[in-house]
Amino acid sequence: MAQIQLTPAQRKDHRADAHHLNAVVMIGSDGLTPAVKKETDAALKAHGLIKVRVLSDDRAGREEIFQTLADELNAAPIQHIGKLLVLWRPMPPKEKKVNEDRMPGPRDVKVLKNSSRHGQRPEVKTLRVLGNQRLTPGGTVKRAKKPQLKSVKKSAQG
Repeated sequence: MAQIQLTPAQRKDHRADAHHLNAVVMIGSDGLTPAVKKETDAALKAHGLIKVRVLSDDRAGREEIFQTLADELNAAPIQHIGKLLVLWRPMPPKEKKVNEDRMPGPRDVKVLKNSSRHGQRPEVKTLRVLGNQRLTPGGTVKRAKKPQLKSVKKSAQG
């Protein structure tokens, strides 16, 4: 895969965002192994912008690792400074799981009731209404009515 090309302004913004980050992936003496590539890919999926620390003293080797990671993981090389490599890839949109069986959650409702003593301020009460309940115009909480069941004879016929 080809690496992502960024404008200098975009690269500058990503460098500024990466300044406070810690290294997420470390490459040891074994170099760039498939396990390291897999972890780097997972980190890019999770964070988008990551730092990789290479423990090797060979500058040419670090440069080669930087370009290889950028090419194979379809990431943009942001910065190579010392033993730190900064890579960026746009994060994929997260898929939202829809649960069909989910019921509405509880909600807090403020209810104004006239005071039992006339001429006083109305009382403000906060009531918690659950998913299977409803609030009446009088300010009381009632359970939602279950649907009326048909008779056994009618359901057996049709």
